[in-house]
Amino acid sequence: MILAAECVAVIAVVLALIWVTQRRLMYFPVDGVPTPWEIGLTGVEPVTFETSDGITLSGWFLAVPGSSPPVTVLIFNGNAGNRAHRAPLAAALHEHGLQVLLIDYRGYGGNPGAPTENGLALDSRAARAYLADRSDVDALRLVYFGESLGTAVAVSLAVEFPPAALVLRSPFTSMTDLGQHHYPFLPVRLLLRDRFSTLDRIQKISAPMLIIAGEHDRVVPIDNSQRLYDAVVAPKRLLVFANADHNDDELLTGNEMIKAIVRFLQPLM
Repeated sequence: MILAAECVAVIAVVLALIWVTQRRLMYFPVDGVPTPWEIGLTGVEPVTFETSDGITLSGWFLAVPGSSPPVTVLIFNGNAGNRAHRAPLAAALHEHGLQVLLIDYRGYGGNPGAPTENGLALDSRAARAYLADRSDVDALRLVYFGESLGTAVAVSLAVEFPPAALVLRSPFTSMTDLGQHHYPFLPVRLLLRDRFSTLDRIQKISAPMLIIAGEHDRVVPIDNSQRLYDAVVAPKRLLVFANADHNDDELLTGNEMIKAIVRFLQPLM
């Protein structure tokens, strides 16, 4: 009886620690952001904008000069690093005539605050509002690009503010499903605070959607991305890279991926 009670106490302490520290296992922000020029990114406009709860966020805007605003891509990052790590992606899209806004969530890239699901939703709304207020951005030709965790952020925003198109790289059904996959021995469905339930929202979106996934993704299993794709009711395309893992070049700035994105967006350009 005493041994059983001790085991229950230990389990309770472990679960309590997981409850308190779980966001440290989900978000991996990096503060130090080099200047764009230090990483070879030119023609960048540093920007700031404020969220509805009073947090000032930083970003980089890559404009395409012209008489009429081109397509603008708003990039939502994954759970690690900062905007500098997405500079090659932004540069590749920009080379194809697309304007790009790179941002950092709260708690990332030196921004104040701490990341949470609700906080990232506020950040995404503020980024979109900032773009919509720019005279060189056509809000009707605004595209959301989500990477990994950012796919859930992009989908949530798309339900509220429909984009012209949506590109999701390594999307997942929910953080609950992913957590249960990676930690099958834990009661993830009971413990998780930030659930990012993308599967519950995806059918509310009517914008054309391109879903990109890696066949051997060890972070977001391909069958998870496939389930999400199957639930999409909007016009959709699926691009799967054979043998590609979550952070392989094919899924970061690979030529085939960039060309597929540009082809997908061609009707808007």
